[in-house]
Amino acid sequence: MTDRTSLLYQAAALCLTYPDAELYERLPLVRAAAPELGAFVDHAEATGERELAAHYVRVFDFKNRHSLYLTWWRDGDTRRRGMSLVRMKQIYREHGLEFTGEELPDFLPAVLEFSAQVGPFLLEEHRSGLELLRLALTDHGTPYASVLDAVCATLPGPTPKDRAQALALARSGPPLEEVGLEPFGLAGFREELPLLVKE
Repeated sequence: MTDRTSLLYQAAALCLTYPDAELYERLPLVRAAAPELGAFVDHAEATGERELAAHYVRVFDFKNRHSLYLTWWRDGDTRRRGMSLVRMKQIYREHGLEFTGEELPDFLPAVLEFSAQVGPFLLEEHRSGLELLRLALTDHGTPYASVLDAVCATLPGPTPKDRAQALALARSGPPLEEVGLEPFGLAGFREELPLLVKE
């Protein structure tokens, strides 16, 4: 992985979090570090913080088909998702990283931060979900689609298995199950961006 790709992942992580004053202060850095995100930066600068924040909530907080939680695309709201979340936390620990925030480990900005440090293998593992999210955001007409375009462009093209998983998800959606998720804290999304820190 190149330094440029690492910078892109860090910048994309910032762009995909709830927009606040910190994002707006860093937009010039985002533009300089990741020119691929220029279209999003242009939109954010032209829109303003309050309007972009309202748009973010409309796009991501009320539509599962725009979920930023990668295991949701494969596991839905099932017990299996809980096990996937535990596994992701273990992967972070194995690389000397730990969460200090309240988000889940599959939150795309957190996965991008992780990928910037250790490589994109978790992004590649969730390639089919990322592709569906990218297509859903494109269909929705949101500028956030350009951020997913830039991230997906760094990854290998979808494999036949990725395509098959994406088609299956597009047809039926993720699995449904309402029990057994309480211990994994799936309520109360987006309180703060998880920060990955060295143990």
